Amino acid sequence: MQNLYLQGAESLILDLQENGGGYLQAAVNIANEMLAKDELIVYTEGRRVPRQEYRAQGNGSFMDGKVVVLVDEYTASAAEIVTGAIQDQDRGYVVGRRSFGKGLVQRPIDLPDGSMIRLTIAHYYTPSGRCIQKPYEKGKQKDYAMDVYNRLKNGELTNQDSIHFADSLKFQTLHRGRTVYGGGGIMPDYFVPLDTTRYTPLHRQLAAKGIVIQQNLRYVDNHRKQLKKQFPAFDKFKKHFEVPQQLVDDIMAEAKKQKIEPKDAAELERTMPYLKLQLKALIARDLWDMSEYFSVFNEESDIVKKALEVICK
Repeated sequence: MQNLYLQGAESLILDLQENGGGYLQAAVNIANEMLAKDELIVYTEGRRVPRQEYRAQGNGSFMDGKVVVLVDEYTASAAEIVTGAIQDQDRGYVVGRRSFGKGLVQRPIDLPDGSMIRLTIAHYYTPSGRCIQKPYEKGKQKDYAMDVYNRLKNGELTNQDSIHFADSLKFQTLHRGRTVYGGGGIMPDYFVPLDTTRYTPLHRQLAAKGIVIQQNLRYVDNHRKQLKKQFPAFDKFKKHFEVPQQLVDDIMAEAKKQKIEPKDAAELERTMPYLKLQLKALIARDLWDMSEYFSVFNEESDIVKKALEVICK
């Protein structure tokens, strides 16, 4: 936040897409940076575990600017705690797709042989009282494991009108009284459908075999001095750099050696824009760092574009 302030930032997009979470206290500390004193961040409660609340201390570094949180179907656990707190306290808006729904509190118990079990003792709840954990039933382990796939099959990831909630799952945010929904995971305020056409079968095979990463590293190693001389600053790189055709040709040549080929010319054409964007972002990462990677990659992100639209309202 200090670096962003130095650059003149007045609003924040917190990207928690594909963030699988982490420690409870880390989530509480992050939410604390944006919430007013004594505002509830999360609470835990179980059958034999009394309610325990975690509240903001009022000493955060970003208390006033606009906030938008980005989530998708792989945003889970501690990342959902932060998201739910921001949404329920009306501190900001959530953009993307319904989060994963992992809200189990587990207590580690050491065993004499040095192993450990993690016993589930409670659930996480957002400030409005929503249980973050998605439903599960004894004997239906396969359905639970296939939840994200079933969301895709049922159209939830691609069509907003395929998402239906019972009235019993309606909750109200704590300041503005906006309707939010329980039932597991965090449902965004602004839905952004998954673009299933961008990531082609060809691209998946290239990524799975490590061909994109390997050829990218080889290219950067061979051209690092030249690239640094041509683009001493990232801004210039972002504006003017174009992925050379030779790099693309090298990738496709290696793919052919491994018997990976496009189904037809149309698939190859659909693959190129996303592949070139990925390559440019990877080159930026290797020349600078992860911030530059995301700066390039997010240029074409539908979720980021929607977040910018929401912030500018």
